[in-house]
Amino acid sequence: MGTVSTDRPLAVLFDVGHPAHVHLFRNAIEELRRRGHRTFVASREKDVTTHLLDAYGIAYRSLSRMGDGPVDLVVEWTGRELRMLSLARSFDPDVLVSVLSPPAVHVSKLLGRRSVVFTDSEASHLSERITIPFADVVCTPSGFGRDLGFHHRRYDGYHELAYLHPARFEPDPAVLRRHGVSPNSSYAVLRFISWGALHDVGQSGFSHAAKRRLIDRLERHGEVYITSESPLPPAFEPYRLPVPPEAVHHLLAYADLYVGDSQTMATEAALLGTPAVRSNSFAGEDDMSNFRELEEEYGLLRSVADETGAVQVATELMADADAKTRWHRRRNRLLEEKIDVTAYIVDVIELEGRRHRR
Repeated sequence: MGTVSTDRPLAVLFDVGHPAHVHLFRNAIEELRRRGHRTFVASREKDVTTHLLDAYGIAYRSLSRMGDGPVDLVVEWTGRELRMLSLARSFDPDVLVSVLSPPAVHVSKLLGRRSVVFTDSEASHLSERITIPFADVVCTPSGFGRDLGFHHRRYDGYHELAYLHPARFEPDPAVLRRHGVSPNSSYAVLRFISWGALHDVGQSGFSHAAKRRLIDRLERHGEVYITSESPLPPAFEPYRLPVPPEAVHHLLAYADLYVGDSQTMATEAALLGTPAVRSNSFAGEDDMSNFRELEEEYGLLRSVADETGAVQVATELMADADAKTRWHRRRNRLLEEKIDVTAYIVDVIELEGRRHRR
């Protein structure tokens, strides 16, 4: 898809509700601004989302705060729709861009603007039902397991390649040294999430006991660093991540191992060539397409539903001196077959902006 010129600068409103969405769109926002377009972000107070927006100098307005359960989520999204409508009326966007966000597509439809939706999760059935029918374009990785209709577009990549493709990111050992971490040392990165998102209802990850076993096993081979969506228990506080959130990908790139129940960070580690073990209740025969592809086609990820088995696999990989070399070789093959997703995002937005002005 080639670059589409516009008669005058576009106004593009991004809906960002998760730290991963900041990373997905941040390079596209920078590129759009470089081309003279106006951009703005409707954000959400979830984990380190607003911290990342501040760190990258992205203009935003926070419209809601993440709730603690399904009822809170319904209340949050209802209020978010109203605030999104007010923001869109004042910003006057040509295109609204989101990751499967009901408020963004509903507001775009109400105001007669174009909406571009990105999604990579086949597990988001409820969000799909109240989002997809209102979207103008829905973009997914090529291996996405379902047909989402006439407006469905597929690309050869993953969300995480919008910011981890070599054209967009190069690990910097100096970043780690500034925070007291030697890139040559042996260490593992662990990520645990809160399981409070709409598509996480009824799902689960590592238990507290399994986390403890995992730490005990891995620290025999090196340092252990933990990043957690929920507050860390006092016993885990000594393992808190030593770098700020905006530096975590540098930490992941030099790690010997990643282990966690996070979907996004497992993919990030795999795409950086770091041996990755993922364990949660999504894993199994009906797992999402991107995880199956990373494991079965490229050998970059191990998804293990049983937490005891996951601890064992992680222990073996941490002790395997050749694992990192194998993972880098597999990563190189993947990169030969995948695209710079940021370039794709920008092209889609400019195309839809041109369509809005016809």
